This record gives sequence, structure tokens and C-alpha cells, in this order.
Amino acid sequence: MDQALDDFSLIETLRYEPQIGFVRLRLHLARLQRSARRLGFPAPKDALAKLDAVVAGANAPMRVRLTFDRAGRTEVTTAAFTPLVPDTIWRIRVAETRLDSTDKLLRVKTTRRSVYEAARGEYSPAEADEVLLLNEKDEVCEGTITSIFLDEGSGPFRTPPISSGLLAGVLRTELICQRKARVGRIRLDDLEKATLYVGNSLRGLIRAQLVWN
Repeated sequence: MDQALDDFSLIETLRYEPQIGFVRLRLHLARLQRSARRLGFPAPKDALAKLDAVVAGANAPMRVRLTFDRAGRTEVTTAAFTPLVPDTIWRIRVAETRLDSTDKLLRVKTTRRSVYEAARGEYSPAEADEVLLLNEKDEVCEGTITSIFLDEGSGPFRTPPISSGLLAGVLRTELICQRKARVGRIRLDDLEKATLYVGNSLRGLIRAQLVWN
């Protein structure tokens, strides 16, 4: 069951590397500020200080999860992080669970995750590394934890528009700003004609292979 619409927190999941600090920190903080403003949350003024405090003295890569709620409370937790080995290819399957393109909360990263958990639960880890969701119009939207990118071999990646009903992922935003990705609607049959990638700010860009059900 979803949490009540007014009972959720914003989330940012960051990668910390001792040699360079937080990866894509500026984009993460900008998204947090933007999401808070759009949803009527207070400004998350202590986010950066709490992030810096939690990694003080860290000497290994870390996964850092920040949550920020409507009352203005910021919580940060950490876990060890092991990057994927080079040339990793993820197996992707398509969920029966659908996203609603009119649900504007899909555009922000929150603890309201039941639709993604339902999609992920359709397949075991042995069957799929990630699960892809469509919307009610049969448009490709996103994975349960990743954005979707198509390499059509003749220019920037194509990635679905936010209006299809999906998260404004930090890695997605970076690639669009760098003109390495462009926005364009994607349908399942498009996936047969191009190279598929998935990715997020924590793991980066990952080559993917769609396994047809």
C-alpha cells in the first residue's frame, strides 16, 4: 500500500568517493531544493552540512541516503558501496505493473515506492537485474531504480520525457545538460532497434539486455 499522499519524505541517494567527494552533488542538492519547493516542504538548509558530517574520515566508497520530510527533518544513513565491474550487462524484464503518467509525484524521488516495489517483485533477482515499467499508454518510462537510455548509433541517447510519468533522475539530467542525451518518447518496439542502457547517479551508466517475457 502507498503511504498517504501527505505522508512521505524526499530521498536523495548519493555516491561518495574518498578521492573526489560526492558524485554529482550539485545536481542532487538542486533536485532536493526544487522538489521541496514544488511540494510545499520547507527549504532543506542543513542537507549539505549533514552529508559532510556523515562522511568525515571515510576512506572507502559509500552509498549515502538522505531523506527530508515535510516537517523539515533531514536524516542521513550510509552503507558500503562496491562499484559494478567494467562491462557489466544487466538483464532487464518488463513489468505488468504500470505507471500513471498523470501522477506528478512520479517526477520526484520520494519514499512513496509501492509501484516500483510491485514491479520489482514480479521477478526474482535470478530472473532480472532490473525491471522496466511502462505507462498506461504503453510508453517506456523507467526502471525501478534507473533511468532508461537508448543508443541509436547516430547521436545522443534517447531518454523518455518526464511527461510520460517518471523521475527526473540526476544522471539523466547530467547527460541531457551535456547534450549526451535528448528527450523522446520510447515504445517497446524501439528497444529492438537500438542498444539499451539503464543508469542512475549511484551506479552510473550500465549496458542492458532486454529479456522478452
